[in-house]
Amino acid sequence: MVRRSYRPEQIINKLREAEVLLSQGATIGEAARKIGVTEQTYYRWRKEYGGMRIEQVKRLKELEKENTRLKRIVADLSLDNDILKEASRGNS
Repeated sequence: MVRRSYRPEQIINKLREAEVLLSQGATIGEAARKIGVTEQTYYRWRKEYGGMRIEQVKRLKELEKENTRLKRIVADLSLDNDILKEASRGNS
C-alpha cells in the first residue's frame, strides 16, 4: 500500500467528509474506507485535528515550527554557556 501524506487542510476536509458519512449511518470503518484511510489513521487525525478549523491548523503548525526553532536556539545557547563556564574554571 502506498503511503500518502496529506496536508492539514486536506485532513480537516476528510474528517468533515467522514463526519457527514457517520451522520448518515455509516460505521467508522466504512467512513474511513470511503475517505481513503485506515481506521487507525482516522482516529489519529481526529485526536489531533478534531474540531479544528483550517486557520487554526495552519496557526498550530506555524507555532510548532517556531517552537522547534526556539528550542534549538536555547540548546545552542546552553551549550555555549557551558563551554564558557568550563573555560573560565580552567583560567582560575
